[in-house]
Amino acid sequence: MSETPSNLKQYLSRIKGLVDGYIYAYVKGEPEEIYNAALHLVKAGGKRLRPLITIAFAEMLSQPPEKALSFASAIELVHNFTLVHDDIMDKDEFRRGVPTVHKIWGEAFAIIAGDLLFSKSFEILADALNKGIPPNRVVRAATVLSSATSTVAEGQALDMLFAEEEDVDIDDYLKMIYKKTGALFEAAAILGVLVATEDELLISNASSYGKNLGLAFQIRDDILGIIGDEKVTGKPVYSDIREGKKTLPIIYALANLPKGDSEYLRMILGNKDASKEELSKAADLIVKSGAIEFAEKKARDFGKRAIEALRVFPENDIRRILENLVEFTISRQK
Repeated sequence: MSETPSNLKQYLSRIKGLVDGYIYAYVKGEPEEIYNAALHLVKAGGKRLRPLITIAFAEMLSQPPEKALSFASAIELVHNFTLVHDDIMDKDEFRRGVPTVHKIWGEAFAIIAGDLLFSKSFEILADALNKGIPPNRVVRAATVLSSATSTVAEGQALDMLFAEEEDVDIDDYLKMIYKKTGALFEAAAILGVLVATEDELLISNASSYGKNLGLAFQIRDDILGIIGDEKVTGKPVYSDIREGKKTLPIIYALANLPKGDSEYLRMILGNKDASKEELSKAADLIVKSGAIEFAEKKARDFGKRAIEALRVFPENDIRRILENLVEFTISRQK
């Protein structure tokens, strides 16, 4: 399923409208230029998967979407904060098909824009008190989100450190992508439950759904980093190879290619001066190794675990949307 299922697509569109409207109304101030920089990637598009998860879990538990907006928007701002800084670290010039924040405003201003998004995320989260969510659940949500943000920082650090290491195994990789990506998906699901309740069984299963969906999402991202169409993804092709990232397809290829091919791939990995032709040849070797099929199976396995975690929740249309989200995540093209 490479296209978004129609009911998921409609739900995504509704969530995007609600969340974007809330963010634009809340994230404004002076000087105007720093707010323009902070909201640049938000306005450029994006899937809004994390706020969708938060609102869907709340709606699945019979809560109105408006009640979940503070938590959902806070998650989206934290996500965009990480993207602004990630683009600076990776020196990427495009995201979502537009120039990155640092490319337009410079690195120093982009760092401040990211910091602004981070601080505003917790302001917005606290607004949940005005939406009738009890203080104890708002405090717990703030704890979950701040812990997830720290975990993302740890994951980003591991990602950078792994680029300098010759041998990274799959367990190391999975630990890194849980921290870098899975933790924020996990937080999004937990926050959705906290809109409605502090039932520990529901929180535990929401945690499992978010974590496993996040792992599947990142593995799919890593696959698209090798075989994706730059015009579709909106991200620079082969950037993972250029940066020397130890993604799942790259780890698998290094371990399974014949010696000569493996040595060539190691020579190109992290080589900032590699030509497009050399990067393309490295990508072809990764595909030749069977790494894409291996990674796709891993993503499907995590997707099955995510769907299994939904079994304790009410069986309704919103649960089916969350199930469809898993299917979409493991087969998306961007």
